[in-house]
Amino acid sequence: MEQAPNQTLAPPSRRTRLIGYAAAVGAGVLWGTTGPLSTALYAEGAALTGVGFWRVAVATAGLLAVGLLRRDLFRVDRRGLLAIGLGGGSLVALFEVAYQYAIAGAGVAGAATLLYTAPLIVAVLGHALLRERLTPTRVALAVLVLVGVFFTVRGGEGVGGLFESREAGLAAGVTGGLLAALAYAGTTLLARWAVPRYGSSRVLFLELAGGTALLALFLPAVGQAPAPPNTVSGWVYVGLLSLGAVLGANYLFFGALKRIEAAPAAVAATIEPVVATILALAIFGQALSPSGWAGLGLVVAGVAAGYLLEARPRSASGRSAPVQDP
Repeated sequence: MEQAPNQTLAPPSRRTRLIGYAAAVGAGVLWGTTGPLSTALYAEGAALTGVGFWRVAVATAGLLAVGLLRRDLFRVDRRGLLAIGLGGGSLVALFEVAYQYAIAGAGVAGAATLLYTAPLIVAVLGHALLRERLTPTRVALAVLVLVGVFFTVRGGEGVGGLFESREAGLAAGVTGGLLAALAYAGTTLLARWAVPRYGSSRVLFLELAGGTALLALFLPAVGQAPAPPNTVSGWVYVGLLSLGAVLGANYLFFGALKRIEAAPAAVAATIEPVVATILALAIFGQALSPSGWAGLGLVVAGVAAGYLLEARPRSASGRSAPVQDP
């Protein structure tokens, strides 16, 4: 959940570009495991709010261990601490809880596609707040993605037994997915300011640590104290979520950005909802209807085209577009 700063890239070799594409695809694959692993935790009896908490808590612990070797990870001024730790941490806390409701209510495929409305939110907010250009082509791509999200959500299924009815689950899932996308869009806009000043690793650490602290305070206050997994397999799932879908995916994506431009890296990582959907089908039998698969294709095509469009104005100067990925 990070943003790559603009950077001037020297022409990479063929081998370097292949490594970059492989890293970006790897990041997308790891992000795509979030829904299936969370669903496995629901089957273990984990609460929706607890899954989100332990996912970021273990990831924060992993970065704390890294910080023992890299003490500069903890060096930040007051402005950065407030903006990233408190502001970014609030967005992470909202994302972690909302996205679990999206997965449980709208299904893995529906949650992943709902999350991919975040670039559209960024475009609209960027136009309103930063006066960034919103062209007719971008509007058309936004409509394409929204149509795809509609068909994917309608063509999928949530996790049975967690809500009173299918309709209640779908309402919770769509609401959670849109809130998660809004939170993710907020971290994108924050990262455009923070990453060039503090670096990607420090920003990721501060956001995760802030999110963990806020959830640790908020969840018990509303009667949702996060109980730890009570089985070995539950801890394995949490570890995979934290070290893979959070830390591993982010570091792979930033490794890709060191070798290839941001737009093709983001396009390669749009494999995420496809991987999520295939895993959910293979492991849990969460099938998509033909219209759902068509909707998923529209989402991937629309988001990928949007990233490529974002890169086009900068291609003459050789600078990569500022992009991020779920």
